[in-house]
Amino acid sequence: WIVALAEGAGWVAETTSVPGVAQRTGATIYYVEMIRARPDASPVLSLMPAAGDVDVVLAAEWMEGGRAILRGLVTPERTTLIASTHRSFAVVEKERPGDGIGDSTAVAEAAGIATKRTIAFDMAALAEANGSVVSASLFGALAGSGALPFPREAFEGAIRAGGVGVEASLRAFAAGFDRAGKAGKPDLPPKGPD
Repeated sequence: WIVALAEGAGWVAETTSVPGVAQRTGATIYYVEMIRARPDASPVLSLMPAAGDVDVVLAAEWMEGGRAILRGLVTPERTTLIASTHRSFAVVEKERPGDGIGDSTAVAEAAGIATKRTIAFDMAALAEANGSVVSASLFGALAGSGALPFPREAFEGAIRAGGVGVEASLRAFAAGFDRAGKAGKPDLPPKGPD
């Protein structure tokens, strides 16, 4: 959707993914780079994010946002972190005897220091309530953040162009958009293990 959004607006966009194997059978990092197209230039876009050069990080799960902070992809001068605060426990959290669940507070504290702006709420619950998946509410939160220079209608057009689960995705998108647009403190997870 993000690449379709950018290309639909006449921008040049490139995406790559790096499959992971560290948790939940593999977290994958998707990287999108985009730039306004110019008739007199052909941009060379990167295939990987560089620390200090990332404008927006989307995290479909709270600890994924924390890992992006640890990797240096989130910086206070530049980065808007948009993260769902729900948890999908990592293998290391599940295999430890007793309570091995990571402390969500550490990510909340790091986000308070490491980001230019944080938009965080339970996007998975919002998506489920609207019959969709977390990517739709994340996309809505991205649109609602104003971090990209595209109108809401362009985001919705990218969803429609995808042609799959359109109505449910649009409902979840709208819910994410509305929630991200509300002023105030981010809705971070409770202190301690969830």
